[in-house]
Amino acid sequence: MNGYSDREKLDEIQENLKYRFEDIELLDTALTHSSYANEHGMHASKSNQRLEFLGDTVLGLVVSEYLFMKYPFYPEGELTKIRAKVVSEPSLALAARRINLGNFLLLGKGEESTGGRDRDSILADASEAITGAIFMDSNYETVREFLLKNFETIIVKAVAKGSLFIDYKTGLQEKLQKITREKLVYTVVKEEGPDHNKLFHIDVSVGGDVIGSGIGRNKKEAEQMAAKEALILMGEDYD
Repeated sequence: MNGYSDREKLDEIQENLKYRFEDIELLDTALTHSSYANEHGMHASKSNQRLEFLGDTVLGLVVSEYLFMKYPFYPEGELTKIRAKVVSEPSLALAARRINLGNFLLLGKGEESTGGRDRDSILADASEAITGAIFMDSNYETVREFLLKNFETIIVKAVAKGSLFIDYKTGLQEKLQKITREKLVYTVVKEEGPDHNKLFHIDVSVGGDVIGSGIGRNKKEAEQMAAKEALILMGEDYD
């Protein structure tokens, strides 16, 4: 095993996935973030990045095939737009949250302390890695069945609504407009990490009071996460 010593947790995530691995090390690798591998002196191939690369391709093929067969009268351009929304970071993160994938990831201390378990980018990458792992452990038909169970609802929503991304900033703005004339202010309170791997910490405030905080790989992501926290604290549910 690469990094997982808790077999019960591996059993639990397999229950959530509704898939049992023949080669459990593939699952172990899929759950190992590069930050954990780096901190523990593991070879880069022991993190989930290679499986993420494979899973991205497999997911794209499965979604493309599904859209091609399900919507025979849609032009190529429309199919391309829908596929892009389905395999986007927010959609993949949504699928990951539905199975509580973040709770099972092996993260480095830095990622752990900065909310990595609920960061869209990490969850999306882990979704792709799990897809790659199941493909390597089984075959195309099995991974196709797995993906359609998890993504068919997301695909239908992408077709019906045209978008899956929740704009928390707009949602917060609209909610506050009903109760105050004060403007929302987003403030960068801290930047950390090297230029190629920076983390931004942003607070959102109204009337001088901080109502939410967020962390992201760029300012846009951090602002969205701050707005999301503010909305959750105000009683909104985004499970």
